Formats: sequence, C-alpha cells, structure tokens
Amino acid sequence: MRLKLVVIVSLLAAIVGAGSCIALVLGIFSVKGLLVTSTLLLPIATIIFASIFVYRHTARRRKLQAFLTVVLATLLTLALFIVVSIVSARKNPTEPAQPAGPQIAS
Repeated sequence: MRLKLVVIVSLLAAIVGAGSCIALVLGIFSVKGLLVTSTLLLPIATIIFASIFVYRHTARRRKLQAFLTVVLATLLTLALFIVVSIVSARKNPTEPAQPAGPQIAS
C-alpha cells in the first residue's frame, strides 16, 4: 500500500479545499447565507478529486486506498475548519444594544 501517497494527497486536498473555502468566507463574503454555504462544495470537490487521483495511481487495493483518502481528507478538512473558527472567533463578543425607554422589572 502506498501510505505516503494517501497521506500526502489527503493533506494536500484538505489544505486546498478548506483553505480556499476559508479564504473565500473570510476574505470576500461578509454575509451569511446560501452563497457562503455553497463554498463548501470546494472541499468536497477537492476530496473527490484526491480520491480519484489515488485510485488511478495505485496498483493494488485501489478501493481501500481511495476510501482512506476520503476519510483522512475529510477529517483533516474538519480539523482545519474547527481550528480556523477558534482562531478567528471574537475574543470579546458584542452585547446587543439595550432598547431605549422605560425598563420593566420582572
């Protein structure tokens, strides 16, 4: 089994897929919605491309290696998303503005 190929391709797919998605969300889009959700297709496409690449460039146990590539790239992509969301989170969350007017105590 070409474990080095599986690991390198999975890592590259996770970095390219998650990196492009994160760059688009943080750099270009400031609004949430369908457009931001559609950027999640980039990591999915890179993971599929990576698994096809591994499948085509191995001689034995093709299906197993392609499956390992999908699983490893998916886990690495999720890990990158989690790390970036933690790093880019606001340290001091903003409080919502209090409405002006009389306050009724309960």
